[in-house]
Amino acid sequence: MDKPKNLSFTLIAAVVGFMIAIQFQTVKKPEERDTRDVWQLREALLKEKELQSNLLSEIRSNEEKLSAYESKRKQSKEQVLRDTLQELKTEAGLTEVSGPGITLHIEPVIEDVQLGTPVATTVVSPELLKRLLNELNMYEAKYVSIDGQRIINTTVIRDINRETKIDGHTIRTLPVEVKVGVDSMNNAEKLSNQMKVSKARDEFFAESLRLNVSSPSPNITVPAYENPIRIRHMEPIKEGGGS
Repeated sequence: MDKPKNLSFTLIAAVVGFMIAIQFQTVKKPEERDTRDVWQLREALLKEKELQSNLLSEIRSNEEKLSAYESKRKQSKEQVLRDTLQELKTEAGLTEVSGPGITLHIEPVIEDVQLGTPVATTVVSPELLKRLLNELNMYEAKYVSIDGQRIINTTVIRDINRETKIDGHTIRTLPVEVKVGVDSMNNAEKLSNQMKVSKARDEFFAESLRLNVSSPSPNITVPAYENPIRIRHMEPIKEGGGS
């Protein structure tokens, strides 16, 4: 009985010893030493510095690109603002406009003058001009000037001491030239045809005036509004969006 026990004990001890040896070999790590010489270390250091320099150069390049992009973006915003301002000035009538349109001439009826028919003391009444403007707007006129005076939304046409005035400008003599600008030659042709058969011509004729309508032209120049524009009931917005 003693031999089997001894054999079993020996086998167990061998297995345990073998496992301990394997675990010891696994845990134990051999020391690794840097065997490079000074020149090899310097070469490695130079490569690292070169890599760092390349990275810094790339970073600076990207920063310059971002700066250039930001500058272009700001310039683009400024250009948009300038374009918008110019567009608003054009819509407000503060710029000269050239393009397709027609010209109207308000003239006295020569036959009535020769026959001695009394002519109104005013050259052309404010009411006739207002009706003419209403009809032109109905036919989609975009830019209008009367006797060299640009007509805008705030224009006032009235009678002062039996003189017809447009924003302070007095219409003194005939003929009176009316320039009308539109979007396209097609609209200019339509406007010319519509004005040739309009009621405005009859209304002017009733006042011993003739409204002559020109053929459409590709280049009608309407002058800019020259009087100061007064803005009322408006205040600048404070920074931060406050009132």
